[in-house]
Amino acid sequence: MYIAIVPNRHSRPAVLLRESYREEGKVKNRTLANLSTWPLPQVETLRRVLKGEPLVAPTEAFEVVRSIPHGHVAAVLGMVRQLQMERLLAPQACQERKLVVAMLVARILAPGSKLALARRLAQETKTSTLGTCLGVTEADEEALYTALDWLGTRQEAIERQLARRHLQEGSLVLCDVTSTYVEGCHCPLARIGYSRDGKKGTWQIIFGLLCDRAGRPVAVEVFAGKPHLL
Repeated sequence: MYIAIVPNRHSRPAVLLRESYREEGKVKNRTLANLSTWPLPQVETLRRVLKGEPLVAPTEAFEVVRSIPHGHVAAVLGMVRQLQMERLLAPQACQERKLVVAMLVARILAPGSKLALARRLAQETKTSTLGTCLGVTEADEEALYTALDWLGTRQEAIERQLARRHLQEGSLVLCDVTSTYVEGCHCPLARIGYSRDGKKGTWQIIFGLLCDRAGRPVAVEVFAGKPHLL
């Protein structure tokens, strides 16, 4: 069976349901029903059924969307906000604060370079909902480095807040220093010295960390790589 559309000179075409059959070795056709009163979508549906085609084309049946991982972002970002770290960074929301939070969360979830993070935040190449949640999908690596410079200007204020939060008069504090080697020759704090990383003859810097008795960081500082500080 098949659908035949027969044109009429002065009226709409006739839509006929027909079948082919053989009689005395000849192929003939006969009309089974007149479908001229059917709506065209209904006729098209019947035509597809008779030809064995799907009733709805795949592109019409499904909407293709991109699923972006979110659970791990929600967990870490939720803890950041539970600890009130955004307010610790700055009392008022700003783009730099959003970018610092993005770098903080990314450091926990998937450490990488600033360029890699910028790509993971961008709308076209994002690998999670982090950029969307924080509204930083347009940030590039230069914006991330600028946010780090902004964070440096906020260090003393942040450390004072941490001290008020975690330290009391006469409380025990823990302090330690360590060293790491650096590449290049333009770091003003770098000095030739003993390398704990086993990189002999390399430039060194030293950094110290101050914690409360529970091990929560309160302050950090970087020193010139002088061996006697170790």
